[in-house]
Amino acid sequence: MGRVFVAGSINMDVVATADRHPRIGETVAGTALLYFPGGKGANQAVSAAKLGAPTTLIGRLGTDAFGDQLKAFLGAQGVDLSFVQAAAGAQTGTAVITTANTDNTIVVIPGANALVSTADVASPVLAKGDIAVSQFEIPLPTIGAFFKRARAAGATTILNPAPAVEFGAELLELVDILILNETELSLLTKTELRDTDDPARFIEAARSLPIGNDSIICVTLGKRGVLALINGEPTIVAGRTVKAVDTTGAGDCFVGAVAALLAGGQSIGDALDYANAAASICVQRMGAAPSMPTAAEIEAVLSMGRRGGN
Repeated sequence: MGRVFVAGSINMDVVATADRHPRIGETVAGTALLYFPGGKGANQAVSAAKLGAPTTLIGRLGTDAFGDQLKAFLGAQGVDLSFVQAAAGAQTGTAVITTANTDNTIVVIPGANALVSTADVASPVLAKGDIAVSQFEIPLPTIGAFFKRARAAGATTILNPAPAVEFGAELLELVDILILNETELSLLTKTELRDTDDPARFIEAARSLPIGNDSIICVTLGKRGVLALINGEPTIVAGRTVKAVDTTGAGDCFVGAVAALLAGGQSIGDALDYANAAASICVQRMGAAPSMPTAAEIEAVLSMGRRGGN
């Protein structure tokens, strides 16, 4: 079995819940203030680890109370923290999230995540069959260095380009599997896309990306499911009907599940279907990292589908 290596962010999510989002300049009364472990790197690592994949997280924490709490939580989920370092003098990354009617707005303060360096990703030893995962909450040069080492070792690279920022084609050339949502695809292709658009628009946009023909592009569309280009051919994984409570960690859940399945030797088609089911469970719970499902929970959902359920 391969291993999953995630180079990425570790945050404490400070979540304010309300009946609706405030307009600019407006104050609304909230209903609760909650604290959840999060950060895209941590979320994806927890997702993979809870599905049984040997998972290592590479990142930085501040030397503060949030850092101590996050380290304890991640260790309890089975994530290998050998390459998570303390950043002296820096605060732990924090995300301030407002959730209303299952939609969220997020402001991320990088803190120690901004200090994850090329030296940090040089220490782990990757091998063929391993999966290297990263996202855009750590410096782009660090991600490039990580993927170069992964490619040299024969590992498969997965990039989740979120939060959406523009980046160079040289990084995209190092990506085997690109997993993004319609907002990120819209930015990268300079095309105005909405989650309600016809699938043909997403296929056209995805095909315009300057990425190798052997690379796989997966566009997550929330309740509409997933659209993927595999060997240039489109595949659609239908969405699942659930009552969503909090969508904050759904995309990260999906990425981690894909990585775990591929590390276990499964096909990309099976991995996408499995990850889609995983994300449908994740959105029914509050919080990011704590909402990641177990393999038993996902199997129960898939079994129900095989019996004709949603």
